[in-house]
Amino acid sequence: MTSPPAIRVLLVDDSSLARGLLRSFLEDDGGFAVVGEARNGREAVEMTRALRPDLVTMDLEMPVMGGLDAIEEIMCTKAVPILVVSSVADAQNAYAAVAKGAVDVVSKPSLDPAEHAEFVAKAKLVAKIPVITHVRALRVPPLAPCPVPSPPVTSPSGREGRVFAIASSTGGPQALAKLLAALPGDFPCPILVAQHIADGFAAGMADWLTTLSPLPVRLATDGMLVESGAVILAPSERHLVVTSSRRLNLLERGERDVYRPSCDALLTSVANVWGKRAVGIILTGMGSDGAKGMAAIKAAGGATIAQDEASSVIYGMNRVAVEKGAAARVLGLDGIAPAMRDLARGLA
Repeated sequence: MTSPPAIRVLLVDDSSLARGLLRSFLEDDGGFAVVGEARNGREAVEMTRALRPDLVTMDLEMPVMGGLDAIEEIMCTKAVPILVVSSVADAQNAYAAVAKGAVDVVSKPSLDPAEHAEFVAKAKLVAKIPVITHVRALRVPPLAPCPVPSPPVTSPSGREGRVFAIASSTGGPQALAKLLAALPGDFPCPILVAQHIADGFAAGMADWLTTLSPLPVRLATDGMLVESGAVILAPSERHLVVTSSRRLNLLERGERDVYRPSCDALLTSVANVWGKRAVGIILTGMGSDGAKGMAAIKAAGGATIAQDEASSVIYGMNRVAVEKGAAARVLGLDGIAPAMRDLARGLA
């Protein structure tokens, strides 16, 4: 039985030490072949055209041409899966790179075996994801002004409105950027998000999403009250759940927990607290996390929506939710924001 062909990788970083470390990690695995090393973005663009690698690992802060400009040029000419390998200090720029076409972000690994394994696993995943050439980087169109403000989502009896819980993984930052940009600034319900993300990058992602969304995007803190008019993003270092007092609780992550943060933990807690007023949404991503939480919301009488295959970077966790019957509706990414608006106003 023949082994699959090696994944051809171009390493881009102005540090020879950083390139050497990544090369050693990939070559130790045996499933990769490093076909070139670039010291800046300009070299990266030229070498990508000449070598046609299966994967590019991209640093951001480099001389001559930075990673952001290099990603945009690569994705506008001959698209290649790009994995941003960045420091936590540059997290906001890392997600700006995602907006320009990079597939995912990972922190620069150390010699720690766990970080080594995480980097290699992420590289294998990203290399398999089909990408398309862009005319320009991702542009999120502004929402046309709504002539009528959204009415409060409360019944005459004073019953509270809905709470939205979103699960996403690989491809999720791009999907969330487009989804949140399509919601009005007066969206009247809380939105809680569990996005699989590298440790330390959630705050940068929240800052980036805030620049795109009419709603403020905040990083969850322990004890925070769940309030309308904001998007709350879970940190990866802990699991986010809600309590019966409508406050956020950050739980310690177990050593064997595969998904960080846990989408199932968030969605299940929302089902337990809000019942039929809960809305579960599962977006693109690898694995099965979130399907159980979606099932819990549906069992509690809440609404559930899954992103469809055609608009997903990876049809994985949303596929599992659909196959398990946990998603009452399957919609393209463009259809999810209108559905959320209808649900918030009691029209669905």
